[in-house]
This record gives sequence, C-alpha cells and structure tokens, in this order.
Amino acid sequence: MQEQKIVIPFYTEERWNNWIKKVVESGFKIEDQEKGAVFVYMEDDVVLACLKIIAKYDKNLISKESALGYISEIKNIVLKKIEPVNEDIDMMIESVQLSLMGVFASCECYVEKAFEKTKSLDKLIKSALAAEKEENMGAALGNIAEIGANILAGGKIKEKALDDIPEGLVAEWLDGIDSLRAAMVGDTSYRDDEPDEGN
Repeated sequence: MQEQKIVIPFYTEERWNNWIKKVVESGFKIEDQEKGAVFVYMEDDVVLACLKIIAKYDKNLISKESALGYISEIKNIVLKKIEPVNEDIDMMIESVQLSLMGVFASCECYVEKAFEKTKSLDKLIKSALAAEKEENMGAALGNIAEIGANILAGGKIKEKALDDIPEGLVAEWLDGIDSLRAAMVGDTSYRDDEPDEGN
C-alpha cells in the first residue's frame, strides 16, 4: 500500500492548549451556561480530527498501524492532566476528557475491526450500564467502543436511546459517542484530503 505522507499533523498540543486558554479566558461558571459552548467546540474539534484519521484509513491512504498511532498521539495530548483553574472549569474539562475517551475507544475499535456490526445498539448500551453497575469499567468501555465503531461503520443510534442514562462514566462516554454521531451527520469536511492546520 502506498501510504500518504501526512505533513500537517491531525492535531497538536498547541491546538489543545489554545482551547484551554480560551476556556480559561471564558471565565466559565456552572450557572452561566452560555459560556459553556466553548467546551462543545473544544470537544468537536478533537472529534473531527479523529474522523479525519478514520477517513484517511477508510480510503487506504494510511495503514491500520498509522491510524492507531495518530489516534494515540491525539489521546496523549488530550487526556493529560490539566493544571487546575477553578472548580467549575476543572469539572467541565474533565467531562470533555471523559467524553473523548469514548471517542478514542470507538476509533480504535473500528480501526482494529474489533466489533460485530449490529442494529441492536440499545442492547450494547444496556450491557455497558450493567457492567458499570458491577464496577467492571473495562467491559463498560468495551461496549461503548463497539457502539461507536458501529456508528463509524454507518450504523444508527436512536436519540431516545441516549435519554435517561444515569449519571456516571457510561453517560460521559456516551456523550462522546453522541458528538461523534452529530459530527458525522453535520460536517463532511473531515473527508477532505488534507487535515486542517487548526487554530
């Protein structure tokens, strides 16, 4: 396979730090929901970078190993512990990081073809919640990864299936899956041939 040389990185530490800076400058407080949009944009930016990797992989422009490597690079940037800012912002950044864990796990599962195509994504949600109840978080994340991989493979998830999910890690991870689903529907620029340079 003739692998395409990626000159512009899919995502950089500088790009993530720019978002952290914007978040700090926003002076976000929990009661001020309007300023919360910055966290949505921050998460979507990472989701789109991941989708660009998947698009390259699907077109056979990069190998499985390269795709996993690029995802891992983004994961290492985004999941690093952030210097505390204030209680509200720290909580929101942690929420974004947890959501993105669901996205990374889904992308890895998809690239590794470690999932079965199924129309019963509701069943996988139930399995994830059952595993969380038993404190088997590895199994819960595995179920989330399969849900996301199915969505990346063109599967659909009913919006109402994401309603009434009890608070917890599964809910956070499913939030990432919802961002993935929304980005695939709403933005096709990630299918372009060159990654953006970002902020």
